[in-house]
Amino acid sequence: QVQLVESGGGLVQAGDSLRLSCAASGRTLRSYVMGWCRQVPGKEREFIAAISYIGSTTYGTDGMKGRFTISRDNDKNTVDLQILSLNSEDTAVYYCAASRSWSIIRGDYWGQGTQVTVSS
Repeated sequence: QVQLVESGGGLVQAGDSLRLSCAASGRTLRSYVMGWCRQVPGKEREFIAAISYIGSTTYGTDGMKGRFTISRDNDKNTVDLQILSLNSEDTAVYYCAASRSWSIIRGDYWGQGTQVTVSS
């Protein structure tokens, strides 16, 4: 079992940057592809980015590239998501996931989410 806890969300201004963090316990994250998704009420969960087991490869959707950067520290058992130039469309609950495959949306373990609210 892997327990994931996200942090770093909150109320920010448009144009600000934010760093979300996901801390894991229970098992090492080295065995998992890690990723971030977000969800707005009434909409499906949206994939943002994923990172390979040792952090050598990252993957993100075209719409997310440039403003979203994922990183991981296996020694600290953490995964971070840096978000630049936040805008109102980034308002969502952000979730961290651990997956045995690159299909983060079908992640094996999920955190409870952290709310990010961007005010204009």
